[in-house]
Amino acid sequence: MDIGVPVRDLGNIDIAPLRDAILAVDDKAWFDNSHRQTAYDVHSQTQSLVMLFIDTEQWPKIAVTEESAWASLSNTALPIMKGILEQYYPPGGKIIRAMAAKLVSGGVITPHFDKHPSFHAGHRIHIPITANSRVRFMIDGKPFKFEVGKAYELNNQKQHSVMNKGKDDRINFIFDYIPPDRLAALDN
Repeated sequence: MDIGVPVRDLGNIDIAPLRDAILAVDDKAWFDNSHRQTAYDVHSQTQSLVMLFIDTEQWPKIAVTEESAWASLSNTALPIMKGILEQYYPPGGKIIRAMAAKLVSGGVITPHFDKHPSFHAGHRIHIPITANSRVRFMIDGKPFKFEVGKAYELNNQKQHSVMNKGKDDRINFIFDYIPPDRLAALDN
């Protein structure tokens, strides 16, 4: 969603339970759902633990499914997502995507903007889980540093990219929320 600025700082949050749940997941689980990596070239160097995902083929009908990481992440992710939504967004909307996304050491997400209409309707929230000093997140041609222990809303309608030149993988938990006014507009 175009929020008028490249990124919005949503403040500090306690990520410890979610971080522990993500880091406890078996390495092979990161490959259970490779839809993002195969459907979107820019994500070819990422891995995902997908918890919720929308069927974009049915858009504007909203059909969200619980995916392979639901069992391992929902107990810790849902309270964090609900806390952010209660503090910053109007109630009555719908979470249409939720996942942990890993950009491996040396990996790059090339410059892009999120094109599907669902990305125009929803707020995209990033929660850094792991990071290193050599991760560079660019939005609209400017560098941004996302800090672990904070949440951010990304303007996904601006060109953005990420490169991880560090020795450690970068993991963000990402979720998309469509507010009630946008949901109502889809029903018309």
